[in-house]
Amino acid sequence: MSLLSLQRLTKNFGGLTAVSSLSFDVQPGSIVGLIGPNGAGKTTVFNLITGIYLPDQGEIMFRQSSILGMRTHKIVSLGIARTFQTIRLFQNLSVLENVLAGCHCQMRSGVLSSMFHTRRQRLEEREALTRSVRALDFVGLRAQAGQLARNLSYGNQRLLELARALATGPQLLILDEPAGGMNEQETRRLVALISKLRDTGITVLLIEHDMTLVMRVCEKIVVLEYGSKIAEGSPETVKNDPKVIEAYLGTEKEW
Repeated sequence: MSLLSLQRLTKNFGGLTAVSSLSFDVQPGSIVGLIGPNGAGKTTVFNLITGIYLPDQGEIMFRQSSILGMRTHKIVSLGIARTFQTIRLFQNLSVLENVLAGCHCQMRSGVLSSMFHTRRQRLEEREALTRSVRALDFVGLRAQAGQLARNLSYGNQRLLELARALATGPQLLILDEPAGGMNEQETRRLVALISKLRDTGITVLLIEHDMTLVMRVCEKIVVLEYGSKIAEGSPETVKNDPKVIEAYLGTEKEW
């Protein structure tokens, strides 16, 4: 039974088809890579899953229920969290405050509860703090909890975004180029974290241009070219697929 299922997903922007009749499944507890040349439609797929875009055709199923047309905050509350290709932090807030912001979607207290600081509201605050500290522990940033986000290194800012996503309590974590801009040591650390995420029961779907990372951590890879799926399978199968080789390297005639 799939955790996430995309069925004939299509998205057009004017006369450009960014995603064309795309179908694939993500199984619970797996690590799946979505790869392809620049402009292949990878981030558009993520934006469709997370409710930023509405598809022109097709269906998106999460835990056997449609999430088509849902607002982004509702999708997050169901158990899908993501990071972005470009870092999106509150630079002038502390590391801990950035992670606490990710807990907002799981909190149910309203304005009156917050004004009167009710027992329920206090309990939610304690739970959010516990989740946030646990997420910082997981990525190795607990010691930096009081620092401003802007003072972290680039690699640690990437990890902070990951911690904020984890604080939402996701079942599916979507990572958009998580190793972008990282050095070799930071990338190795990220590889270990992604594997550790899967060991905790979190399913991972990622876009990444670092093929070494993709081949090391992914159990299944889906390859896009011009919005269409051209290959799907294990890393070994995909890297030897003639269509994939051609998409990345071009034909002999083009060379």
